[in-house]
Amino acid sequence: MVAFPNSKINIGLHITGKREDGYHNLVSCMYPVNLCDALEINVSAFETNLVNSGFYLNEKTSENLCIKAYNILKNDFPEILPVNIHLHKAIPFGAGLGGGSSDAAHMLKLLNKKFSLGLSEYQLLIYAAKIGSDCSFFIQNKPAIIKGKGNVLEPAKINLQGYKILLVKPAIHINTKKAFSRVSVNIRPEELEKSLLKPVEEWRDCISNDFEKYIFIDHPELEELKYLLYRYGASYASMTGSGSTIYGIFKEHIKVQNNFARYFSCWVK
Repeated sequence: MVAFPNSKINIGLHITGKREDGYHNLVSCMYPVNLCDALEINVSAFETNLVNSGFYLNEKTSENLCIKAYNILKNDFPEILPVNIHLHKAIPFGAGLGGGSSDAAHMLKLLNKKFSLGLSEYQLLIYAAKIGSDCSFFIQNKPAIIKGKGNVLEPAKINLQGYKILLVKPAIHINTKKAFSRVSVNIRPEELEKSLLKPVEEWRDCISNDFEKYIFIDHPELEELKYLLYRYGASYASMTGSGSTIYGIFKEHIKVQNNFARYFSCWVK
């Protein structure tokens, strides 16, 4: 059984407070895009194991979010058998694209289907929230305004039909924990829902990512990439999540990718 966990971009991102549980409250619009990993599971005659191809998983197998998703369901459903997991990584790490969270969410959905667990979307959302902040989004996998620590989802009124999105990921890894420790609380976040209703060409003046102010100080190359995308005609450009991917939203699929040949880059919808 195979799934293709997709990635996401953040359109606007504000940190609105520090929580007692150590997480942060935030407001953002998450939008799914079609840069995908491949995830396959088959029943194993032995113990559960994970094989990786594509981008190398530089972590212990026990720390992989697919394994954590398996274990969290196995604890409640002993009828789940051991599985062989093959994860092909096409979504780069440390990119702000949510690849690991998406893998975990799709693992939950695969196990639910494979072993006929009968879990509802609501139940899957509860399990996903236990794994990681972004995991809940990938259960529904629709444009959403996210709030709380990322597990409160509201439908987003956003339409990018006809636009093309260019992702550019330099060889820069952002430490998410460090990024959150530096960002200031925005007690008056912009009205993101209202701003999203404006033409995409106006987003530059009203939609922002709070992390950019701090990340760009340490990595000015990211700020240069953002404004290079604008120079090539992007209607809107931003960093996604805590980086390091910068994306541009274009009206037309223009031939600019060669200018980013030394980076990981691709067009997505």
